This record gives sequence, C-alpha cells and structure tokens, in this order.
Amino acid sequence: MFPHIKETIRLGNLELNFLLDGNDTEGTLVQFEMVVPPNVKVPAPHFHVGVDETLYILDGTLTQTVGTEIRELRAGDHCFIKRGIVHGFNNLHDKPARVLCTLSPADIGPAYFHEIAAVINAGGPPDMQKILAIMKIHGLEPVRQV
Repeated sequence: MFPHIKETIRLGNLELNFLLDGNDTEGTLVQFEMVVPPNVKVPAPHFHVGVDETLYILDGTLTQTVGTEIRELRAGDHCFIKRGIVHGFNNLHDKPARVLCTLSPADIGPAYFHEIAAVINAGGPPDMQKILAIMKIHGLEPVRQV
C-alpha cells in the first residue's frame, strides 16, 4: 500500500489509487496503483494515440496482451507499452494483482477515469456508446478482437 494516495477511483471492482497526476509533474506523467481482483471486468483491448504506458507488477499475476503477445506478469516484472500498440489485461488467477501504472505524458489522468467510472458505476449494463465516446475524447481507441 502507498502512504500518500491523492485519490481513489473505482470502476466497478477495479480500483485505481492515484499517486501523481499531471498537476504534480507539469503534464509529463500520471502514476497510480491499480488493484485488479480475480475475474474482474476489465477494459476492452485498446491503444493510446499519444500516451506510453509502463506497468510494474507489485503483487499477484496479470495476464497482459501487448500486440499479439500474451505475457504472464508476476511480482517484480515490468512491461512497456508504446503508444499505438494494442493492449489489454485480465487477472485469470485466484488472488488480486497490484500494478504500478505510469502513463506519459499525463493526457490520460483522473478526469478520464472519473468520466468512465460515472458510466460504469451507474447501475445496470454500462452504456457502451458513452464509454466509447469518452475513450475517443481522451485519446484511447478501442479495438475489436477477431
């Protein structure tokens, strides 16, 4: 657990604990701890138009897809995802995964996750058209799996 969490955002059962946002870093990066319970609903495969993502696994195991490669990431592993590369993740294991996520620059920050949380946490099935519209506004492009 991190002692100085600025804010926690919950998207269903997915928890994001923000450590740094663009205001802290002059817009250069956002950093948060992501807690991914087993079998939680996760974002659809997507890519970031202008943001790179780095993951560092703190606990548990995350099944991460990067392009066409599937990686089992365990505590101590890291993964760099260059902007424009399709990626997604799941927790297919029996205990939560904790991941330190860094997004650079800070274009995808708390504002994006608040907007997504409002749709996902509204009750009932989420309005996918609203989610897709929010993603596009913030530079995320969903990709259909074939």
